Amino acid sequence: MPENTENEGKGLRGRIALITGGSRGIGRAIAETLAQAGVTVVITGRDATRLAAGAAAIGALPGASAVYGIALDVGDSASVARTFADVRERIGRVDILVNNAGEAASAPFHRTDEALWERMLQVNLTGAWRCTREVLPHLMKSDYGRIINIASTAGLVGYAYVSAYVAAKHGLVGLTRSLALETARTGITVNAVCPGYTDTDIVRDAVNNIVTKTGKSEDEARAALAAVNPQGRLVQPEEVARCVLWLCSPEARSITGQSIAISGGEVMTR
Repeated sequence: MPENTENEGKGLRGRIALITGGSRGIGRAIAETLAQAGVTVVITGRDATRLAAGAAAIGALPGASAVYGIALDVGDSASVARTFADVRERIGRVDILVNNAGEAASAPFHRTDEALWERMLQVNLTGAWRCTREVLPHLMKSDYGRIINIASTAGLVGYAYVSAYVAAKHGLVGLTRSLALETARTGITVNAVCPGYTDTDIVRDAVNNIVTKTGKSEDEARAALAAVNPQGRLVQPEEVARCVLWLCSPEARSITGQSIAISGGEVMTR
């Protein structure tokens, strides 16, 4: 983590952030970056053991604020309600919500059954809606609030064989824009961050899928995904995290309703 993270996050010390899917990948990088900027961080996910280990590791980073790991399944409305009630009781308000939990499943459209379709919507779109409903009443009474939806370049363009995922991410971008307008006269900003192929478990799963279906080597499969990025590389989770840090800062108060692509220029070529 760069040494000037704290300076870049000036004005965030004492804020409280909740990050869904925060124990690994992009969510983990965001949690580390915000914690080192003085933000109290709550990471959530379905694996309690992974959450506990992640919270301990992040909290041990130099300069990190308090970090909590609390189980949450964004696909279950009862779980969302319980978790946010627990957070309010144990920790207090949530100033920053990062809707990061996501899942990408691939299938040709004619093999996309209703179960897959519903799962992609539940995890990638409805879960963000549920969590946002939990924090919005407090944020509307405050002079500061940040809602950041981790979407994808799949929310800006189309990709073959992931129609349900693309539909969900397009929906998340639309939700971002609508809520940004509704909250524009408050201290809340609502933005979407749209990474391209990023070096996370989701991309590693995609690599395995390519290897299985095409017989390519793992290196060839990774190279094929990296080639989608005009820079010829996979995005790193820390790059996404630094964008989130900036959006959380007081200096970004005029940035709302935006969908920021972190993709090496990919969306300009499609």
